[in-house]
Amino acid sequence: MSTQISTPTDRQSAEALARSKGEPQWLVDLRGEAAELAGTLEWPKPEKMKIDRWNLTAVGSYEQPQAASSLAELPAFVTELAAEGTENIVVQQNSGVAWKQLSAEFSAKGVIFTDLETACKEHGDLVQPYLFQAVDKGEDKLTALHAALWNGGVFVYVPRNVEVELPLQAILFNNKAEAAFAPHILIVADANSKVTYVDYVVSDAAAVSAPFVHHSVVEVFVKQGAHVRFGSIHHMAESGVDMTIRRAVIENDGRMEWVVSDLNDGFTVSDTKSILKGNGSNSDAKLISIGSDEQRLSLTTQAVHFGRSSESDMVTRAVMRDNATAIINGITKIEKGATKANGQQTEKVLMLSPKARGDANPILLIDEDDVKAGHAASVGQVNPEQVYYLMSRGISKQDAERLIIYGFLAPVVSEIPIDAVREQLQRLLERKLEG
Repeated sequence: MSTQISTPTDRQSAEALARSKGEPQWLVDLRGEAAELAGTLEWPKPEKMKIDRWNLTAVGSYEQPQAASSLAELPAFVTELAAEGTENIVVQQNSGVAWKQLSAEFSAKGVIFTDLETACKEHGDLVQPYLFQAVDKGEDKLTALHAALWNGGVFVYVPRNVEVELPLQAILFNNKAEAAFAPHILIVADANSKVTYVDYVVSDAAAVSAPFVHHSVVEVFVKQGAHVRFGSIHHMAESGVDMTIRRAVIENDGRMEWVVSDLNDGFTVSDTKSILKGNGSNSDAKLISIGSDEQRLSLTTQAVHFGRSSESDMVTRAVMRDNATAIINGITKIEKGATKANGQQTEKVLMLSPKARGDANPILLIDEDDVKAGHAASVGQVNPEQVYYLMSRGISKQDAERLIIYGFLAPVVSEIPIDAVREQLQRLLERKLEG
């Protein structure tokens, strides 16, 4: 079954779709309000990137998901991404969940790991207080449209004092351009808990050639003393526009780690922000991207400090080839009262073509005196002295340049906590760099 919606949608169609899926009334109302807002708001305006020229309305039609009876029934490129022997996985195909599994051990500890649509029905008391609280549904047309139309998604809840030793994994893929593909990720880590979550967002390039928009929102709530590691690899098809917003709210002594790899073949808007609300809160964000052909990439990483003695570190590394363009923004904001805060950021762009473009824009906004803040930014080509040194050791020029590029990206690649995903990331990097 598919349900056609107008683009952008209206309140009546959004509410009708929600009711047809048996969603609770509070969610029906939320979707209706968001759809109404979407008709009045403008698209976001990333720095130096005119996304209003992109095809942003190809959000597709909702398709009733078909559940698989086993992980092995799913396409081979999906099963290859799953960590060997994993018991903790959620797989979304196009508009909804195709497979999900959580180990009995974690379930007995009170851990919830399921698709967000199911969580809204079965765990509404845990979902409702957090859904669209880190991201305001009325922020712009993108967030409003997503709030009205999101589907599938992932919900993670880790109770107080519980540590999830093994990574939770999600694979979110589309193999039909006309099917709506808009997952929403919601993670709640209660006080003194610990969890690692990794997802892979991918298109079946052989099956997806028509235009589509993947709009996604990630919301993470890190309670007092909790620790969340979030890893994500995006590899969407050339015909797609990937628009992903990530937000984390971090309370006293909480720690948030982001590891994001934007390796799409199409246009990309990626915005990752940590809100350091609590005293002693900490955020570490690492992002890599490779642009090729005629790609346009807007990559923004942000840290907003409210808590005293809060710390943030942001590292972005991008490689641009052919005629690709990347606008990379690093924003550190230290609010009044955030004494002893420390915010650091680094943006580096490596150019492999004279026609490629990379703009690194470090921004510090400081409203408090007793703080530390710093930034570093660089845009340049492969260092010829490094190439010469490696060639003097018997390595070809092509291999020398490849080794330098891999070394440039290594600080992020090495942080991926699942072997199968990290190996796939290496293969993607090779494919993107070799064209």
